[in-house]
Amino acid sequence: MPVPVPRQRAIPAVESGQAQAASPGGGPSVEQVPQAAPREDAPAPAPAPETAPHTHLTLLLIEDDPGGSPIVPDLLDQSGRPIRVRTARNLTEAERLLTDDVHCILLDLALPSPGRAAGTDDELSVLKHVLELAPRHAVLALTASTDAERGAEAVAVGAQDYLFREELDNRLLSRAIRYAVERKRSDSAERRLAEGRLRAQENARLERGLLPTPLLDGSSLRFAARYRPGRSRALLGGDFYDVVRTPDGTVHAMIGDVCGHGPDEAALGVELRIAWRALTLAGLSGDQLLGTLQEVLEHERADDEIFATLCTVDIAPHGRGAGLCLAGHPAPLVFGPGVPARLLPYDDNGPALGLLPGARWPRRQVELGPEWSLMLYTDGLIEGHTGRGRERLGQDGMVELVRRKLSDGLSGEGLLRAAVNEVRELNGGELADDVAVVLLDRARES
Repeated sequence: MPVPVPRQRAIPAVESGQAQAASPGGGPSVEQVPQAAPREDAPAPAPAPETAPHTHLTLLLIEDDPGGSPIVPDLLDQSGRPIRVRTARNLTEAERLLTDDVHCILLDLALPSPGRAAGTDDELSVLKHVLELAPRHAVLALTASTDAERGAEAVAVGAQDYLFREELDNRLLSRAIRYAVERKRSDSAERRLAEGRLRAQENARLERGLLPTPLLDGSSLRFAARYRPGRSRALLGGDFYDVVRTPDGTVHAMIGDVCGHGPDEAALGVELRIAWRALTLAGLSGDQLLGTLQEVLEHERADDEIFATLCTVDIAPHGRGAGLCLAGHPAPLVFGPGVPARLLPYDDNGPALGLLPGARWPRRQVELGPEWSLMLYTDGLIEGHTGRGRERLGQDGMVELVRRKLSDGLSGEGLLRAAVNEVRELNGGELADDVAVVLLDRARES
């Protein structure tokens, strides 16, 4: 982005493409390819400690008199290796001994809880304290054989199993430890799967707002788009775009980027896109439209540091010229048969939305010619590295890349897909920032 980003928030990954040949009454065809990726600022719950075959199991026994228990020494795991045992007389000691290499906790439910007042009814307060202290670890509850109901309640609260103190032997305890560890791992995997499904549902809802169906009925222009979140996204980012045709025959296109990558930024991107479409269909354009969008952003953003860049073009009904407004956004790319790819003028670039109260955004008239392709993009496409140190691709590198793809005979959706894939390859992997690209094509009239 041309201006510094005050803060970054990460959001999985979904890649989707859209391609349309507009015709009266015709609708777009949509291609969507979801790809999951972890999210930096909201990671999935960490898995329980690993228990690879070569790893010794470690048990933390929490009992007020661990030295008097005959059940702990000489425990063996399934492969015959000794199970290491640590002992704690109270929860304070347990917290100190609860390191990452502990796989299971054996908790005596009769242990007094430091937070439990005398005479209270919550007999499982010590267990609840341990579960809060060690959410990643398997927990076995130890109770008397006369108190089976309490053991069952311990499992309902969150323990993996319960054991009777009087009936316990080394073989039973070894088996129970292995079972508890595996059950905890299974529960954690199931929870992560459920959370992944929830994120996918959130993606779908955001995608419908960020990646809309263009309104091009009656236009001869062809439309294609590509969106790919950066490597650390669990949700769609703040990139957004839209294309609509107004009753006078003018085709309006827009692409924008809200700084940051969290769900708040994605939601703000949806709001700005919907506001842009509504204002455009109401007849606003240029400086008046961008000024109103800035008011929307200022009222809806989470804090005063949030801003958005924007590029808008309004293509005249005859298709040979367009009006261009840039709000801190990279200039579009235009090319055609026999005309090499080049950047449109960007010397009248206005500030990003949300940076300067009362700012103005000049509208520049540009000539497109009888047959052309116009590519709008976000800065994620040009900020990746090129494999040579920390050098960025930049706009000049992107222009050369597009020229090479055009010389290979690519166009439309295939051109966008190949360009984004090569940018990723040059970067040595997934891009840090989201990428959105829109392509409008006009064929020569016969």
